Amino acid sequence: MADALHRLAALLPADRVLTRPEQLAAYESDALTAFRTRPLAIAIPETTDEVVALVRCCHQERLPFVARGSGTSLSGGSLPVSDGIVIALNRLTRILRLDPAQRIAVVEPGVVNTSVSLATAPHKLHYAPDPSSALICTIGGNVAFNSGGAHCLKYGMTANHILGLKAVLPTGEVVEWGGPSRENVGPDWCGLYCGSEGLFGIALEITVQLLPRAECFHTVLAGYRTLEQAGDAVSAVVASGLLPGALEIMDALALEAAVAAVHAEYPPGCEAVLIVELEGTREAVAADRVRLDSIIAASKPVEARPARDAEERQAIWKGRKSAFSAVGRLSPDFIVQDGVVPRRRLGQALRRIGEMARETGLRVANVFHAGDGNLHPLILFDGREPGALERSEVLAGRILKLCIEMGGSITGEHGVGVEKLEYLPQMYNADEIDCMMRLRAAFDPLCIANPGKKFPRAGAPSLQQRGLHPLEKAGVISRE
Repeated sequence: MADALHRLAALLPADRVLTRPEQLAAYESDALTAFRTRPLAIAIPETTDEVVALVRCCHQERLPFVARGSGTSLSGGSLPVSDGIVIALNRLTRILRLDPAQRIAVVEPGVVNTSVSLATAPHKLHYAPDPSSALICTIGGNVAFNSGGAHCLKYGMTANHILGLKAVLPTGEVVEWGGPSRENVGPDWCGLYCGSEGLFGIALEITVQLLPRAECFHTVLAGYRTLEQAGDAVSAVVASGLLPGALEIMDALALEAAVAAVHAEYPPGCEAVLIVELEGTREAVAADRVRLDSIIAASKPVEARPARDAEERQAIWKGRKSAFSAVGRLSPDFIVQDGVVPRRRLGQALRRIGEMARETGLRVANVFHAGDGNLHPLILFDGREPGALERSEVLAGRILKLCIEMGGSITGEHGVGVEKLEYLPQMYNADEIDCMMRLRAAFDPLCIANPGKKFPRAGAPSLQQRGLHPLEKAGVISRE
């Protein structure tokens, strides 16, 4: 291993290969701090050529590697491995191309999500996916986990906005898929790559589509006596045929945290608030607003309050976007889950989560993308209390099982990572998981790219053993 690290160190200046314990400590965990591992070293490339050289070195030395952006993963997706290195991509921050006429941008993986919209704002364009961590998370990480955000109901996930990719596979081979056009012939390799959690290598250049900024917004904040009422209101909005830009729910605990953290103003005495945002042309929003106001009134809220101006709209969203971090004011530790249930069963799911929380004696703050049934229950606990983490993990597992039983999924956008490994076989059968692992082996025969994530860590079978054709023969990869 020492020889491998020595060779690795020769690829970068000494100040960009970190090995001291105090330097490694910052990379031991991502946003899921319940899991920690200290890697052998941190490599900090500044160019895509350096990234390719690092990956090729890892392949030759059979050295595991984990690509990392801002470390905002909530499933342990960028957790290091003890016998491998972290390739930190935060210095690859260039917007390589911005074409307002074609409505595309080509960016490096370390570009922060909101930076794309800021750069394109003068052209009245924006990048639609908006995770809650958009101020710090990177496009590379968004691609790895197919991130969504509050507005994914209308605009879709990251995969819906990635037109082209240049990536280095774990074998060291560089591939280019897609391009600037929205019309591509053949297999959707970009779609396959999005959400692969780093198992297929590292994205080097990402071509994203840009959308026109909405001309007008209408944001409504409605408070309800129960979570079920708020969930039923979501079902009513969707059933009406309206397609809001966002449909979000926060419960009383999440509201308490947001008020304490950013002084957000929400209707008092409510068990839940619903945020509904319409966007589009002035004419379309004006017409939809009439229908929305009628639906909200029929749902019998305690209070319904439209944002009067852009400042009030931003204040509403500031409270919602800060909810995860704000929960730290209520509890020293928390686990956030990411299950999905069918929209029609939202009310039922929320009631069951509340019952399970009371049974285990734990508090749960609910914040979620109600429009697509993507739940984000935050399970509060004190890690200093013996057995508290274990009880929280048991409750988190029960919530995931509930989602599966209701016909949903164990993850909407956070990924499987290390947190949900044991629940993958409960959602997929053995043949389906075998198919996924065979595909992973086709991209990474040595199983060195982010090992232990999504699937239990194990030696990958050879392509011949798995009966697969090498990707080069299939025209998937090209050699430089």
